[in-house]
This record gives sequence, structure tokens and C-alpha cells, in this order.
Amino acid sequence: MDEQIVCGDRMIPVKLPDRTKLVSPGLSTSLPPVTDLKTTLQEAFRSPIDLPPLRELAKSGWKVTIAFDDPTVPCYAPVWETAIRLVLEELDHAGVKKRDIFLLCANALHRKFTRRELAKVIGKKLVEEFGYRLLCHDAEDPENLSYLGTTSSGYDVEVNRLVTDSDLTVYLNTVSWRGFNGGWKSICVGLSTYRSIRWHHSPEGMSMSIERNRMHEMLDEMGEWVEEKIGKKRIFKMETVLSNPLQVARVWTGSVQEARRAALDVLKTQYPPRRDLVKDKADIVVYGIPDWSPYASFSIMNPLLTLVSTGLGYFGGVIEALGKQGCSVILATPCPDQWNDTHHPSYREVWNRVLICSRDPYEIQDLFEEDFAHRPEYIYKYRFGYGFHPIHGIMATYPLTRLKHAARVFVAGATNPSLVSHLGFLPEETVESAISQAEKIHGKDASIVFIRNPLVHSRQ
Repeated sequence: MDEQIVCGDRMIPVKLPDRTKLVSPGLSTSLPPVTDLKTTLQEAFRSPIDLPPLRELAKSGWKVTIAFDDPTVPCYAPVWETAIRLVLEELDHAGVKKRDIFLLCANALHRKFTRRELAKVIGKKLVEEFGYRLLCHDAEDPENLSYLGTTSSGYDVEVNRLVTDSDLTVYLNTVSWRGFNGGWKSICVGLSTYRSIRWHHSPEGMSMSIERNRMHEMLDEMGEWVEEKIGKKRIFKMETVLSNPLQVARVWTGSVQEARRAALDVLKTQYPPRRDLVKDKADIVVYGIPDWSPYASFSIMNPLLTLVSTGLGYFGGVIEALGKQGCSVILATPCPDQWNDTHHPSYREVWNRVLICSRDPYEIQDLFEEDFAHRPEYIYKYRFGYGFHPIHGIMATYPLTRLKHAARVFVAGATNPSLVSHLGFLPEETVESAISQAEKIHGKDASIVFIRNPLVHSRQ
């Protein structure tokens, strides 16, 4: 059969055996987009699930922080500026002065974003209006962090001081994608530190599961601890479900827990478990990797992002769901040999030094995590040079845990095959030749599943 497969920044033709099963990755929902985004958001702020309307909840004289998702999230709808403007209107109606409001980008251990980059997300006028009161979270600034102690399970909880010192924090979530983001992840990750994040950002910890999500169970416990320490009704949360990356489908507001519960109830109807997409698991799993990573927002891809973080991570959930134990995985990507050492300062060292020592993410965690988490030269670049936190380069290797399920990974179309070999993957010129090699292992009648990933690009 003749198909098209995404390969970096283009689609290329590919001939697949007729027995190949085709699967959609389910990146969009079947929900119709809202016809009037502003009205939808306004109604959400005035009709929360379990809290008073925002204009009644806030009081004159209060200090308020409006926190928002950073540009790494896969939302390209104009949610940020529209929502912030409406929140400001509601706060003004409540008597809150603009001089008492901060805007806070929840970038966690991601890099900080320049004012020009933030202007492309929240709008140039808001950037100009708020001046020094527009901030990016700094997970290494002790003076502006609040350590709240440990939960009953021993998880450290540390958040930006604006969350604890403000009378009210309004958090604007711009997309709930499967079970991965939203909920307490917005605050207990987006506005937290390595001290807290290390508990769930581990080789086995991060999950996109809508039900029984271990990561969010830990985050819920952390969130309950935050509320115990600062009091309930101090955080007003907006959750968003998209129709597609460009359009909004549903919006809810209320407490963190209830807003997320409403979003999950809808997401359950849109995303059946991936394991149910095929009747029988396949010997060979084939998909292409687009020129996209949340961590390449306003930046570029690099081999670690392409092959591991996106290739095995964000797009790799299909490996366990659709592939047999010991399956062969075929990725299509040119995997350009390019690096942005400003935005990803620790990545090249992870690629050149760490991955030479080990490709076992658990061993990498044991041997290198604490070193990279505290390296002063990289910490400086995170705080003052728009670089990702150094631990992020180590966390980018964690999807290598997929190799416990996949016996081998073929990479088709890489312009520099040595990059593929560096990871112990197998370079092939074409998808067709990779399938031929996999058939020599699994047999000429080996079952094949092809995931039709779309052509998407990181935010530029």
C-alpha cells in the first residue's frame, strides 16, 4: 500500500506491505470547537464548578498572581491573551488594582522565555503593561521559593513564593492532553523545583494515562499539602480541552481538583486506551517523527530530543500499547546534527558523555542525576541565560525505558547514521529497507502497525 509518513519537516512517500494495520495517533478530539472563545472563557470565569465567580472570590486590596502555562504546551489557540484579559476584567470588577497583580509563567525546569517570546504567546501589549511584574518562574532562586515540608508519603513540596504570598492565584491551563498535564501538575511542577519534581519525573514516573495515573496521584497528594498549608480557595484553576491544537473545545474553572475532574471526564470519552486500537499486538511498529518537541519551542531540535524525548517519549507510548514484547520499532527522521547550546546547555554533554557510559535510564539516574541537578555553570545558564535546567538533559533520556519492551529500534532516513549508532539504534536508508530487515527477524508474515503521525512544527 502507498502511504505518506512524516519525516522531520516534510511528508515522504512510503510503500508498506498490504497486511499493515493503520492507526491514528489521536492527537485531536472529536469535540467541535467553540464558536466564540472570549464568551466561552467569560462564562467559565463567572460560573466555576465549586467556587464563587472570580469577581466575587477576589476582594479589593488583594494581591493576585495570574500564572499560566509556558509555551512548551501543545496549544496554538489564542487562549493565553484572551484569558488573561478576561481575568483582569473580573479582578478589576472585584476592586483589585493592576499594580497588585503579577503575571507568572510556569516554566518549571524548562528554560525561561524572553519578553519577545512571551509577547508571541500572551501578546505584546500585556508584556509592555506589566513590565517587571511579568516573571518567569525561577526554580533556583531561594529568596522567591517557599518550602512547605513533606507530605505523608515523604514528598517534598516547594513552590514559587507568589503562590504562598498572594491572596489568590489564578492558574490558566491552556490544554489538558490525555492525562499528562493539568491538575496539580500546573502548580506542583510548573511552579516548583527539582527538590519536588524529582519524586515523579523518573524513568517510570511520567504518564499520559487518563485513569490510574501514578504521577498525578503523587501530584494530588502534593496539592492537598499545598492547600493544607496555605488554605483552600487560594487557587482558582482554569482547565482547557482542545478540539485540535488550533481550537478550543471546552473550558472549566473552579478548584484544582474539580476542574481537572471535569476535563478528565470528557477526555475519557475521546481517548480510548491505546492498547484497544488494534486487536492483536504487532511484531513491527512504524511511525515518523515530526520536527516537533515541546522543548524546541522558539528553538531547534537536537538528536537527543528527536530520537529519545520525542521519538521514544511523546510518540513512543504506542510501543508498549501496540507492539509485542520484543518488537522492532521503525522511526522515520532525518535527525539533523544540530544543537542550540544556549537553550539546551547540558544536552550535548549528556549525549557525548552520559550516553557513552550507559543507555539504561535507571543507571543514568543513579550515576548522573545529582551531579547534573546542581552543576553551577549550568544552573547559571538556567537562571540568567535562557537555558533549560541541567537536570532536564538527564530527564530527556528517561524514555529509553521503552527499550525494555522493544528489542531494537531502526531509524530510517537519518542524514548522519553515526548519530543513530551512537544510541545503539540501527540506521537504514528507507522505511522499506528497515521493514525488510525487521522481517528477517520476525518472519516474512510479521504483523505490522503504522501510526499516522501528523506534520507538526514546534512553536517558532
